[in-house]
Amino acid sequence: MNRRFVITLYIFFSWITLLAQSGVTPKHEVRAVWLTTIGGLDWPHNYARNQYGIEKQKSELRTLLDLYQRAGINTILMQTRVRGTTIYPSRLEPWDGCLSGNPGQSPGYDALQFAIDECHKRGMEFHAWVVTIPVGKWNKLGCQRLRRKHPSLIKKIGPDGYMNPEDPRTASYLADICDEITQNYDIDGIHLDYIRYPETWKIRISRDQGRRNITNIVSAIHNKVKLRKPWVKISCSPIGKFNDLSRYWSHGWNAYTKVCQDAQGWLRNGLMDQLYPMMYFRNDQFFPFAIDWAEQSHGRTVAPGLGIYFLNPREGNWKLSDITRELHVLRQYRLGQAYFRGKFLTDNDQGIYDFVSQFNRSPALVPPITWSGQPEPQAPSHIDLYKDGMKWDGSTPYYNIYSSRTWPVDTDNPENLIAIRRKGTSLSIQTGNRYFAITGMDRYGKESSARQSHNIPEVKTIDVPLLKCNGTWLTLPPKDKGLDAKLLVVETLQGSVIATRTYQEKSVNVSNIPNGFYVLKSLGRKGVTHRLGFFTVKRNLPTHF
Repeated sequence: MNRRFVITLYIFFSWITLLAQSGVTPKHEVRAVWLTTIGGLDWPHNYARNQYGIEKQKSELRTLLDLYQRAGINTILMQTRVRGTTIYPSRLEPWDGCLSGNPGQSPGYDALQFAIDECHKRGMEFHAWVVTIPVGKWNKLGCQRLRRKHPSLIKKIGPDGYMNPEDPRTASYLADICDEITQNYDIDGIHLDYIRYPETWKIRISRDQGRRNITNIVSAIHNKVKLRKPWVKISCSPIGKFNDLSRYWSHGWNAYTKVCQDAQGWLRNGLMDQLYPMMYFRNDQFFPFAIDWAEQSHGRTVAPGLGIYFLNPREGNWKLSDITRELHVLRQYRLGQAYFRGKFLTDNDQGIYDFVSQFNRSPALVPPITWSGQPEPQAPSHIDLYKDGMKWDGSTPYYNIYSSRTWPVDTDNPENLIAIRRKGTSLSIQTGNRYFAITGMDRYGKESSARQSHNIPEVKTIDVPLLKCNGTWLTLPPKDKGLDAKLLVVETLQGSVIATRTYQEKSVNVSNIPNGFYVLKSLGRKGVTHRLGFFTVKRNLPTHF
């Protein structure tokens, strides 16, 4: 069968499946954008040479972040180390010229601190994007300084300088850069770019040794950052195709063989928490390789980068449907989404911003670092509601707020999310005719059980039927044929598990469960839960409802 025909059939049937699922947005999903600062490509578009310039830069960034937030973006990958230069006051490298217009000159404020604060106000994670191996033009400031400080470390290829991945000093120096950022700023991630051999480098050693050299750099950065702040996510943007697949050729452009990037191995070995592969391709150069990343994720987070710049007629000839199909497939395979670059998203080329805003119509939390081994954080102790706001008590760094017109609020439904990663213990909001639930969240993204804003005597507001229970036996709803659940879980409204039962018969014994109001959920083999309904245990009362 013709390979092109096979791909067409694959895309067609995937598209039909995805359309059926298009009404569902996941609660956990990375939605990222690369915000490029080199040359002010995405930001800033003016120089800060006085207070007016500073405020103009700040205002422009606030506007961009507001636009990203409305499109459901929850992760900002902001270029922080540019080309041997930085956008923050560094003891190791000079200021980049993108802020002040003059390389080496301060813009008069700490742009990195400002960006972090503004992202956190909007519930977004901030990841410091660190360009690693390239250090710019040979005679430009960043490259010159490094050549003077570290003789023979920088290699010249054409007009550009590159840190030598075969020199152990490279690993140590880049680890120091990442440690400086981690120590001085409340970042959520370190995002490594160009952590590979340059494609123009004449590699004279074995490819295995080349991969070990790059992995040594990754390991040095990982160890130093995690020792400082173990919750900071380590990620990188590898070449979009990991390697040739059994049926699909990478056309000689892949991470593993061409540039010695063992990105899937870094996930497997715990050196990376996330990957953002640069998948700026389409059709059979995209879909099989995206599925490969999903299948080799090793329980970590992968958010492929989409080449939305090709939607701009000056950059390429892609159609909006090229990107929308890719987004639907990524969601089907529980992969995240990342956009290169920010300007092409907010410029709304071919309506991409409008589509993404609808596609991400419900907020999403960044998937937690479940492999950290951290215990579940404590739930807020109580909630006080007022006409124009609410406050609560809690001990976690962040809180997620849910709301609905029925009680109890379903915290598994992302459509009920109204605020994510909120710092502080209060929120200004009109509370009339709504119910609220709040979960605590730790630095690793793990949520506590939910604290509901109303107590059990107010269950009369629930608008779904109760399951029948006579105090001894609970009648189960008919089991959906597509449900793979083998267990039933009985929880309190705060999310505490009271009991488990096998899901086999038409009813289960609840005689050892105390009087109260409970949620019944199914639990599948992969840990997926579905809410089946609510029930009340009332003994010494009439047994009908």
